[in-house]
Amino acid sequence: MTTSAPWPENPALLPALARAAAATARLDQASARHPLRPALLHRARLEAVRRQAAVDGFRIDPWHLAALTEGLRPRRMLGAQSLAEAGAVFEAGRAALALHRWLTAPDGDQEEEIQAAETALRDGAGSGVALVDAATSAWRWLEAGGARAPLRAALPRHWMATGLLRSPLPLTGAHALRAEVDWTFPNWIPVFLHALAEEAEDSLALLADLERNWTAARHATAGRRRHSRTPAAVDLLAALPLLSATSLAQALGIAIKNAGAILDGLQRDGVVVEVTGRAARRLFGLRGLAPLAAAVAPPRRPEPGRGPGRPRRNPVGIEAAPPAGPAAAFEPVARAAFDYSDLDAALRDTEAAMRRTRSTLDQLAGGRWTPQPGDGEASEVEPTADDDAGQ
Repeated sequence: MTTSAPWPENPALLPALARAAAATARLDQASARHPLRPALLHRARLEAVRRQAAVDGFRIDPWHLAALTEGLRPRRMLGAQSLAEAGAVFEAGRAALALHRWLTAPDGDQEEEIQAAETALRDGAGSGVALVDAATSAWRWLEAGGARAPLRAALPRHWMATGLLRSPLPLTGAHALRAEVDWTFPNWIPVFLHALAEEAEDSLALLADLERNWTAARHATAGRRRHSRTPAAVDLLAALPLLSATSLAQALGIAIKNAGAILDGLQRDGVVVEVTGRAARRLFGLRGLAPLAAAVAPPRRPEPGRGPGRPRRNPVGIEAAPPAGPAAAFEPVARAAFDYSDLDAALRDTEAAMRRTRSTLDQLAGGRWTPQPGDGEASEVEPTADDDAGQ
């Protein structure tokens, strides 16, 4: 079977190519100089890892993946009902972190494989259409027995090398490798292009959500004193799906107690939501952002002075609050006001936490891990709102 000219073999190719070209062009135009580009890259990589792991047979919950990026090791496996289910969640976490390493920090051997995949993408086809050539080369690489991980890591570099994208956004066409996809060459190429288009469209939607929710959060924290670290905390929350007081304190160079006060204040203002229901190492996320697509209820904790039982619907002697009036108009926040000063350090800390977590999970899988003092406090990943009810 020839693979040099797929054009006449499948009439679905041209519509797929048009969709992929348009989607990647819109994404590149919107993201290339966007002030939230580092936040987009970090979140898009996590989403790409989640897609890739699911296609490879390791379905991982977004909460689980976000908690692993914060350096937490799962002790009770997210409500697993059996030992087998807990083992599946554990292996999904290991697989996701391994895939993330290929994208962000490959070791020497992995880098050699990625460069080999880059060479295959660059030299494998010559139709002159970057997307079609990449799809053809990817099919040839996989057909010849090449591994998925180096190809996925090479594709973002290839898009930049060909000028398709100006940022290393992880468009890898993960869904084209699902088990039910037709693997014959002329039929697979359009599927791969549609998968790329889907990822580009989702990344563009993510960027719009980031900008909208970050702008709303910045408005909610406007008017604070000049040296307040709250705006910087909002910027970090835009980049990181989940953030603890410990990580925020390290990123901003402040005391953990002060970082906790900032997060509690943002929660009271409705800017962030608490998602873990833990007494220690509580995790917060910016309201409205994945994996916080819908706001979650805060953990139920005892209220001072309140007895047992359900409170009255309308307590005696207390007037119902009048409906809120229309929100006051406000001036738009300048897009260029994003504070990068703490973001790079926070992302480096996140990458280091992920490396430590990946190493620990590998040791656990091999039976070589010995718990260290303090591990129990920071090892539980629980995206529920009930655990602290009795504390």
